[in-house]
Amino acid sequence: MNPTTPLPTAPGPTSATAPKTTSRLGDWVHWLRFALHNTLRNRRRSLVTAAIAALGTAAMLLAGGFALFTYESLAQAAARDTGHLVLGTPASFTSDEDVPLQHGLEQVDALRQQLLADPAVRQVLPKVTFSGLISNGDKSTVMMAVGVEPDAEFSIKGPFLTVTAGSVLTSGETEPTVMLGEALARSLKAAPGTSLTLLASTTEGAMNAMDVVVKGTFTTGVPEVDKRAVFTSVALAQRLLVTERVSSLGVFLDRMAATLPAQARLGAQHPTLEVKNWEQQAPFYQAVKELYNRIFGALGVIIGVIVVFVVTNAMAMAIIERTREIGTLRALGTLPGQLQRSLALEGMLLGGVGALAGAGVSLLVSLALLVFPVDMPPPPGRSVGYPLNIAIDPALYLLTLVLMVGLTTLASWAVARKTVRMPVVDALAHT
Repeated sequence: MNPTTPLPTAPGPTSATAPKTTSRLGDWVHWLRFALHNTLRNRRRSLVTAAIAALGTAAMLLAGGFALFTYESLAQAAARDTGHLVLGTPASFTSDEDVPLQHGLEQVDALRQQLLADPAVRQVLPKVTFSGLISNGDKSTVMMAVGVEPDAEFSIKGPFLTVTAGSVLTSGETEPTVMLGEALARSLKAAPGTSLTLLASTTEGAMNAMDVVVKGTFTTGVPEVDKRAVFTSVALAQRLLVTERVSSLGVFLDRMAATLPAQARLGAQHPTLEVKNWEQQAPFYQAVKELYNRIFGALGVIIGVIVVFVVTNAMAMAIIERTREIGTLRALGTLPGQLQRSLALEGMLLGGVGALAGAGVSLLVSLALLVFPVDMPPPPGRSVGYPLNIAIDPALYLLTLVLMVGLTTLASWAVARKTVRMPVVDALAHT
């Protein structure tokens, strides 16, 4: 044992006269100092153990931060696409339509004014979704069209698509205009200024056609969508379908946290209609979140097990080397519980130092990615990548630190239990 390290002994009779709180605190400080000295006796082993804990902590924080950033990005994209809330008839969410807008909303202007009266509602955007054919005269192909309010749609939603040629739709245009997905425009050999024809079934089941001019082309980053996507105005879509209905209303709120309260409030105000939130309309978000939770959850368990085994091995080696020392301390009157607490504190120190170092590494990496951007490759089904960012979440950091310190403390406490309770004679005779 290090000659400069004082031998811990059970509290003497004089400690009974001191206040309980002061005595208890001093006792813990005494044993913590003793544990610190013991961890420094074999600096190389302690350094390796703390380094493993640091790597495990950093890996858990980086993986968890990446998952949280992905969740937040997908949530924002889903809310930007459909609105924080989507309002429609109950049948529009559960039943297929025999003819376009069979389950559409009526009296939309009055309904919009009622929704805009809510203090949390920032904007209400109507949408008309329909399918049909689009033709250049020589070739026809299937389209999946969406009628929107041009000015409000592109200003409220932000950059939800990338314009590759021409410009976005605007209100008050003198001729019917559309925007085409880049792959669809390439298939029809269309460019800004090209005349095309839209063909669709009306709400009465008859066919209707309308000549339009291409205003621009765009890409959503999803090749399959770009092969069929067409944007036009709500007014043009209603003229083509011969109706005044809309498919749904997208309700955009002032903040994401207001979604659930606003959903309950608007649902109570409009009992005959169905109010869905963005998450209920985002199966891709739900699938990715479930997948990532399983992947990173399993990764966290594996890392935790590795750290526990490393700390357990290090403490087991230290205890074996100090068995005779433990016997000597027992012979001097030190209680087994005190020795077990001291050894557990050693594991806590190693885990705590490693966890703090790992948290520092994770924080530096997360900040570095903001200064030096790194792009991820395109995920399956998409043609564009996305920036790699790591979310810095205080709750995640606190939970990971507590978990890492708790695991290392528990591992040290468990591995020390047998040795500190062995007979003193056997411990002194250990070689």
